[in-house]
Amino acid sequence: MRIGRAALAASCLAVAALGLAATEPSAPPPDAPLQQSADPPPGDLLIASAQIGDPRFHHAVVLLLRHDKDGAFGIVINRPLAEETIAKLLEATGDDAAGIEGSIRVFMGGPVQPELGFLIHSAEYRRDETMTVDGKVAMTASKDALRDIGQHKGPLKYLFALGYTGWGPGQLEAEIARQDWFTIPEDPALVFDDDRDTVWDKALARRGRDL
Repeated sequence: MRIGRAALAASCLAVAALGLAATEPSAPPPDAPLQQSADPPPGDLLIASAQIGDPRFHHAVVLLLRHDKDGAFGIVINRPLAEETIAKLLEATGDDAAGIEGSIRVFMGGPVQPELGFLIHSAEYRRDETMTVDGKVAMTASKDALRDIGQHKGPLKYLFALGYTGWGPGQLEAEIARQDWFTIPEDPALVFDDDRDTVWDKALARRGRDL
């Protein structure tokens, strides 16, 4: 399956202003119980419980990129949409794609602002606009990062996602407290290497071993 040209144009890589918009469900009441374990740091993986109430996150695994007093922001890493050539992605932004090689797997990163693109990648690659996460993974929201990949100058490992998942202040903590999400430390193999169809099962099994 390939993404249509209209959809590609809509998915042009913008340098996103990462204001932490909440997802559609309303924020929890201020007296919702919070626990220390409900405060995962950036770099952790959020594993949707089998009983999560939101069908958009059925068996989802989210790489948490930012989490602070203002909310949280992450990318779903196991919702592949299509394989597309890097040249076509760049052409859709109006860029010249001469000399660009290779293709990249496109993921649905979440329900918020699906017109924005985010490159999740290994931490050895960095541009001025790169967001460092935990020393193992990073995120760059710039079409120049895609160009670097197409010219064999990019990161060793990467995935490209459209949209993101966001929570307002206290919202993620409350969802973890009611066991909508479980957490484990980030694992590059789960983020980049493992079969996407098995990521949720492997992440959940690893949580069981870590308990």
